[in-house]
Amino acid sequence: MKTILQLNTSILSDAGQSSRMAAQFVAALRERDPEAQLVVRDLARDPVPHINAQRFGAFLAKPESRTEAQQSVVDYSDQLVGELKQADVIVLGLPMYNFGVPSTLKAYFDHIARAGVTFRYTEKGPVGLLTGKQAYAFAARGGIYAGSALDTQTAYVRDFLAFLGITQVEFVYAEGLAIGETQRQAALSKAYDAIGKLVPALA
Repeated sequence: MKTILQLNTSILSDAGQSSRMAAQFVAALRERDPEAQLVVRDLARDPVPHINAQRFGAFLAKPESRTEAQQSVVDYSDQLVGELKQADVIVLGLPMYNFGVPSTLKAYFDHIARAGVTFRYTEKGPVGLLTGKQAYAFAARGGIYAGSALDTQTAYVRDFLAFLGITQVEFVYAEGLAIGETQRQAALSKAYDAIGKLVPALA
């Protein structure tokens, strides 16, 4: 039985197009595997605090030296990391805001990238500890950017997940959603068609 972690990062919560695509994919996965467990983390409804000196200091403090406030920060991070460790499949709803990822997703990333927990440093460089997982990102964008220099999202998300050991990452794009209704409907139709083809192809 697989565990699916769905991360919605749209400011519109589950009403965002990226969240809807992610939900469609998850529904198809669960239809194929009804016993699959699902954990949904919605960063609009439950935003992760942005990292600051105090929170970062909590990660650096030795366990026996942590204050109560620092331990609370670490416990919160441990909860996020625990969800990620338990997941076999990670499904990411990924809107583009001003050419980048949502700030809440960056905050989430900052809380799960922890040396000795999700990656470790070696003489040959960092090694990710979250191996054996599949990730799927459903990117919704107002303009058309895939394959261009303005698409900073794809490389960033791929590189970050690979840093943690998650190297199997598939992207589905719905682009040009703000250009006009014809383009919007064509892009969404193409994206949902890709979702429909993606699920049967999974191992």
